[in-house]
Amino acid sequence: MQIVYHIGANCTDGDKLVRSLVRNSDTMKPRGIHIPSPSKYRRLLRETIQNLAGASPSEGTRDILIDAICDGDGVQRLVMSNSAFICPPVRVFEEGMFYGQLEMKIRALTLLFPEDEIHIGMALRNPATFIPALWEQSKRKTFEQFMGGIDPMHLRWSDVLGRILATAPQARLTVWCNEDTPLIWGDIMRRLIGIDRETPLSGEYDLLSTIMNPAGMKRFEAYLRTHPPQSDVQLRRVIAAFLDKYAIVDEIEEEVDLPGWDAQLVDDLTRGYEAEIAVIETMPGIDFIAP
Repeated sequence: MQIVYHIGANCTDGDKLVRSLVRNSDTMKPRGIHIPSPSKYRRLLRETIQNLAGASPSEGTRDILIDAICDGDGVQRLVMSNSAFICPPVRVFEEGMFYGQLEMKIRALTLLFPEDEIHIGMALRNPATFIPALWEQSKRKTFEQFMGGIDPMHLRWSDVLGRILATAPQARLTVWCNEDTPLIWGDIMRRLIGIDRETPLSGEYDLLSTIMNPAGMKRFEAYLRTHPPQSDVQLRRVIAAFLDKYAIVDEIEEEVDLPGWDAQLVDDLTRGYEAEIAVIETMPGIDFIAP
């Protein structure tokens, strides 16, 4: 069986992706692809991992989990999503480490299904907006306590991805940039579900509808009916053109307001992130979804 974990990162899609995926649950089930509601597995997996406390599951645990999560038999691919699989936002920089719990959680998630093929999907986000978004959800600490002494300029997504690959070398790792999701939403969904471009999909434009005004969405949908794209590249160009004209500005622009941060730091973080993405795209073992 194939087990697909979408593990975030925190503060990327805000559970929009799992909602779009679940819209396809009924149509994918006859194919052996199960996309259960998060209520079926989030608490169950969290409590199972906590109870194991680092130990390996006993024989039969895997089958008990499958029975509890899936409705019916014939499961060939199980798709699960939780941006807090690794940790909640408040703990991302705990003890001065960027995702310090990463190895423990990835190891635990893979041990739950030891004989299965593991797929991991993860979005990355520019630290210039990632850190403020995390902080917005973590204000029970001071900003200095929240950061744990970490210099934002030293954050490296490539290190996080390398640690995932080292912890679960047998896993397939698919990565994309949160900033690109309006252009590649359908592609992300298809990679996680495990279907090709020709297979009908519900929710392919769910994210787009949240950042494009209603009149623009109507024109976009009408255009697709009369001019169906012949490739993913062509579709992305069409989306980009419509967003350029009909995007809701407040939904796509982000203001950064953090203690001690200025425009220069935001620019430096953004340039560093863009340079790092160019490196990540070439990292062995990573399937990178580019727009």
